[in-house]
Amino acid sequence: MTGGEGYAPLHRWALAEKGEKRRRRRHHHPWASALEFKEGRRAQEAAGGEEKEDLLGQLIQDLNEINEVSFFDVQLPYELALKIFQFLDRTELGRCAQVSKTWKVLAEDQVLWFRLCQQEGYLLDNQISDFPCWKMTLQECRAKEQALRANWKNRIGAVSQLQYELGKVLCDVHSCDGVIIAGYTSGDVKLWDTRTWDYTTTVLEAEHESDELGFWPHVSFVRINSSLAVAAYGDGLIKVWNLMFGCDPIHCYQHNQKIQALALSVEGAAIATASAFQVKIEGANDKGYWETIAEFEIQKLVGSLCLVPHHTDRPVAIATAEEFVYLMKAGEPIQLLHSIYGQPVTCLDVSVSEAACGVKGFGWLINETNKILLYNLETGQCMTQLGSSLGEFTCINLQDSPPCMLVAGSKDRKVRVYDVRQSKPVCSLYGHQHGVSAVQMDEWKIVSGGEEGLVCVWDQRMGIKLWETHARAC
Repeated sequence: MTGGEGYAPLHRWALAEKGEKRRRRRHHHPWASALEFKEGRRAQEAAGGEEKEDLLGQLIQDLNEINEVSFFDVQLPYELALKIFQFLDRTELGRCAQVSKTWKVLAEDQVLWFRLCQQEGYLLDNQISDFPCWKMTLQECRAKEQALRANWKNRIGAVSQLQYELGKVLCDVHSCDGVIIAGYTSGDVKLWDTRTWDYTTTVLEAEHESDELGFWPHVSFVRINSSLAVAAYGDGLIKVWNLMFGCDPIHCYQHNQKIQALALSVEGAAIATASAFQVKIEGANDKGYWETIAEFEIQKLVGSLCLVPHHTDRPVAIATAEEFVYLMKAGEPIQLLHSIYGQPVTCLDVSVSEAACGVKGFGWLINETNKILLYNLETGQCMTQLGSSLGEFTCINLQDSPPCMLVAGSKDRKVRVYDVRQSKPVCSLYGHQHGVSAVQMDEWKIVSGGEEGLVCVWDQRMGIKLWETHARAC
């Protein structure tokens, strides 16, 4: 026996052992069935004697094999797996849902998508049981936000007209979180919910046809917050409705003379009214019963009245009366915040810790022009004096503006944005034919209304007008 012939059986045994090990590894591999299927296909093609299988059936079989990959099976308890998945974002959860059926169930859990939805700032006041599929809800919220952003950039918009019965003149209107309240000369009080697709309407107070004299006082003021609606009538009557309890008033009280100003707290249940020389603050106590919290007597007729936000325990009111500005805290004597003889206060707004008022200057003095004074409510001291205007300031918005910012409108037809840390305006916008009657702003948009009925939307960053529409009947 030669050397080569002696090693031949050993060589054949090694090759056979190697093939057996390879076959065993393939048999235990997670994709063994797929590999055997492919080897079988090759054998069929080589033999050429069998008919080819349907490609669609092969694809379905391959997908089933992929979905049943064993090393992706979750061996952890469901609650523990949720704890791990809660650190993933939307993109990562979408990728995990493609791994296997088990992972898809985990990645589409309601708790995960409810948390993601609220982390991105959507539907913060809702509960997890409010929607059946929070993943779809988040997709809808994001799509709506993207559409709104695109419409803003492309200046695409639509005007919706809310019209009540013909012949009834609108007296006052106010809004909060998409709900609009309006009062009419007929005494009617109307609500519109613009958050619904059909603008759901509710009549809180309809005209009283059964009145003996055939007369019902007109609505002087209306106010609304997230839970309450208030209307003041020309005869001094105040009515309060709870938006959750239907159309019947939950509280009423009467002034002897007509109402000159009305204020409603941003949150909570506190109402301030001014009639003649009296300012009254009404509110609900801990048991839900309404009572008079405080009454104040001032020397002149009230022009403007505001309630300081986030003071639910002890309401704080700010009132203007000609050249005086009063600070009124429940349980404390009235405090004079501002008084300059011959310079009446023309507008007022308040934030949590500050009050801003527009002061009319002396027309014959160049240095004493119209200006805005900013007061600290804790110290009662004037913090800063902002700008100057040839026309008196007619409206101001401090409460809804970004931190350290405010926006004001004046009779010279200009809208001015101020940084309270400097006296000169950050930007000045001109686009109204008459004086500006209302202003509001956020981080980059400004909305202004003029006495001529024109409503303008501005881009503060570029200083240009985005939209304008006229509030005339169609």
